[in-house]
Amino acid sequence: MAKIKTKWTCQSCGYEAPKYMGKCPECGSWGSFTEELINNETPISKIAASCLTESKVYKINEIKSEEKARLKTGFDEFDRVLGGGAVSGSVILIAGDPGIGKSTLVLQTAKTIAKEGKKVLYICAEESSTQVKLRAERLNVNSENIFVYSQTDIENIKKEIKNIKPDFLIIDSIQAVFDREITSSAGSVSQIRECTNVFTEIAKAENITTVIIGHVTKDGSIAGPRVLEHMTDVVLNFEGDKYKTYRILRSIKNRFGCTNEIGIFNMAENGLCEITNPCEIFLSERSGAITPGSTIIAASEGSRILTAEIQALVSTTNYPAPRRVANGADYNRLLQILAVIEKRIGLKFNNSDVYVNITGGIEIDEPAADLGIALAIITCARDVIVSPDTVLVGEIGLAGEIRKVNNIEKRIAEAQKLGFKRILVPKGNLGTSSNFEIEIVETEKIADAITCCIQR
Repeated sequence: MAKIKTKWTCQSCGYEAPKYMGKCPECGSWGSFTEELINNETPISKIAASCLTESKVYKINEIKSEEKARLKTGFDEFDRVLGGGAVSGSVILIAGDPGIGKSTLVLQTAKTIAKEGKKVLYICAEESSTQVKLRAERLNVNSENIFVYSQTDIENIKKEIKNIKPDFLIIDSIQAVFDREITSSAGSVSQIRECTNVFTEIAKAENITTVIIGHVTKDGSIAGPRVLEHMTDVVLNFEGDKYKTYRILRSIKNRFGCTNEIGIFNMAENGLCEITNPCEIFLSERSGAITPGSTIIAASEGSRILTAEIQALVSTTNYPAPRRVANGADYNRLLQILAVIEKRIGLKFNNSDVYVNITGGIEIDEPAADLGIALAIITCARDVIVSPDTVLVGEIGLAGEIRKVNNIEKRIAEAQKLGFKRILVPKGNLGTSSNFEIEIVETEKIADAITCCIQR
């Protein structure tokens, strides 16, 4: 009898080792190695990728470019994130926390595509067909063009894809699908990698738009090997606060459109509803009496400009190590801004806790929010306010200077459309031409911004 050989595979990055290791030398994660059997009769990767194999070498000027047809999802927000719709034959990976609404989103999308006369095959690997039907009734999804197949074996799934020949394929979720020829359990690195390879090959060969739903780990990253994101054409992250109804669909990778694009939805009883004007939603809860520590910024997310409120709280503490908390903002950037304020303005925070929050549950990590964060902290510390009709835009350098940002004209236009009276921008950022009715104040130093916009 042949000796059984095993290997240890890191479930975070796919690194393989001959024996158990506590810490992965590739990604640094602890306790992520699991033992898998080695089947010598099965090759490491079975993907043939025959659809991508060509026998002739072309000059780039001889290759004919063609515009791929796009399927409309029924959500303008979803289409914007995808770059105008789902490209035929593309593979889309949607990841998010449990219960965030991934299955709801794809089922409502299937309803729209089925109305166009196209076939949709829904592979429910985690639920029974009856459970999917219950959700479909709640979402008012009922079409003879939507086929539901509760199956986890990839060989049976391949047969049904061949029989039905769908135009739109949904895999819910990739962590539950398995290949019998691979000895490891479902959800392991080997299973996820090989099953995704199979679905990618089918999508390219048969020109089937494929949506793969994936799980996320406790730190918010996509579960499975990192190569999973490289194999797919589009990677989307479905985010949201479980205590609020707002959901954000964020583009992480897109071969057919721009990245960092976001779509905003509201989870209601009858499913997801898109929010076409999120700026009013994020600012609607702002109280009439403005308190110290509140500012408005204009942030760029893909092709869209979002105005959001930043709140800061500076409170005295008796503990030797003051707290620094950033919700929705980058923590390291907050520490940098505090260091600049202490050095260039003279405010000290060595005995104060500092809390920064971006309302609405959104996350903004671009440098253009620096000026808004800094003024929110300074106004709270000095017990003064920023004029409520003022928008702040600018990156803060280590010397206290306000540096230029991109999409400045779009930011000014959005602030003007929402009825703000004044906007602070970096000096020289706009240029000489300006056709805006809103008052534009150019500032060069953070001290100048404090003088311009603080009301006592």
